[in-house]
Amino acid sequence: MKLTTFSDYTLRVLMFLALNRERLATIPEIAAAYDISENHLMKVVHQLARSGVIESVRGKGGGIRLAREPEAIRLGQVVRASEGSTAIVECLSDDAGACRIAPACRLSGILVRAFDALYAALDDYTLADLVHAPRGLKMLLVRN
Repeated sequence: MKLTTFSDYTLRVLMFLALNRERLATIPEIAAAYDISENHLMKVVHQLARSGVIESVRGKGGGIRLAREPEAIRLGQVVRASEGSTAIVECLSDDAGACRIAPACRLSGILVRAFDALYAALDDYTLADLVHAPRGLKMLLVRN
């Protein structure tokens, strides 16, 4: 199983914001810290703001910050939202003719169970768990 880059960036943004609670952060700052695309981060930040996980402050001196405490942000919920409702395999899509063996195949049930287990495991953790040792993480994210 592999999470999308969108989910990866979503978790990175949240970690950055959790490490910098005392101030507003900017997309260029986060992109530079991780050496990733600002354009991709803009989409991630937009989705996080729409879902209420972060809030954005517009205007001069604006930026983004967490809308809730890190302890209240469950990783499973975040990843479910960022991964969307796309079927994990073709045979689970709404297209009845996507797979000719679907009526007799057990693979789809096994995959659904596996993904449910992944999300259940992620639900056991919060954003706070990802940043419980902030000093080392902060040092790695500082750009020289």
